[in-house]
Amino acid sequence: MQSKAQTDTQTLVLGDVEVIRVIEWQGPFAPARDIVPGSGAEVWQDNASWLAPDHWEPESDRFMCTLQSWVLRSGGRTVLIDTGVGNGRERPGSLFHHWQGDFLGALARAGVRPQDVDVVVNTHIHGDHVGWNTTGTEDGWQPTFPNAQYLMPAADDFHFGPDNAYGRGVRETDRLIYEDSVAPIHRAGQVTLWEGAHRIDEHLTLESAPGHTPGSSVLRLASGSDRAVFVGDLLHSPVQILDPSCNSCFCLDPAQAAASRRRVLERAAENTELVVPAHFGGAGALEVRREGERFGLGPWAAYDAR
Repeated sequence: MQSKAQTDTQTLVLGDVEVIRVIEWQGPFAPARDIVPGSGAEVWQDNASWLAPDHWEPESDRFMCTLQSWVLRSGGRTVLIDTGVGNGRERPGSLFHHWQGDFLGALARAGVRPQDVDVVVNTHIHGDHVGWNTTGTEDGWQPTFPNAQYLMPAADDFHFGPDNAYGRGVRETDRLIYEDSVAPIHRAGQVTLWEGAHRIDEHLTLESAPGHTPGSSVLRLASGSDRAVFVGDLLHSPVQILDPSCNSCFCLDPAQAAASRRRVLERAAENTELVVPAHFGGAGALEVRREGERFGLGPWAAYDAR
């Protein structure tokens, strides 16, 4: 595993795959135990020496959140994992209501233009993972990445889409998210729905890991001796590595989410996979270790300054 840092992006080289981290936003988000309700105050306090300041703000007891995407250059193609919150969205009650950020500028500074992206992976259909699927234009919402195949979990597309009549636990905000960030991609004919598993190329494979949403997925990278697993919202905070039974408040099926989390962590520990969650601050990715029936934190990804 090789690593290097650029001015405002961070890059890892895993085997033959270049991995570029692109951050859309970072900051204190909500009370820590509102985000991970099953965690006790003691787990945050006992681990404050490393949870703060990247993952927890002790003074306010708030969860520190990072919204980020990952660009993979693999097999001559550019793959974008998750697309953040997007600009100009109707998200009533959210911090990101009518948000205006510089995500496309950050991509450009990483050397990625919208037309360069060959594959967009939405690990699941939540608003902070599909927002930049589209861009607002005079003609309405249009695909941001005009040449890309958008890979979406079929189970999520059904759950959040109109074929489900926006029912079964789907909120008004979910309807808005689908209409501005997913439906336009369908109309453009750029969506590929998948279930179970889907191979992108010789290095990259999508696998279902349901629970957070019905179609939540992880992307596995295997190249040379290097391994990584991009886990989306399977993890929101490192305290969930210490206790995988702790779900986030956003998990729709808590029992299934906890089972998926433990299964993915067990494999990551066994195979020395770099675990890459969607919302971790600091280095953003780490290895995990087995500690009896539990898990501990291994080394974090290192980015060498140039």
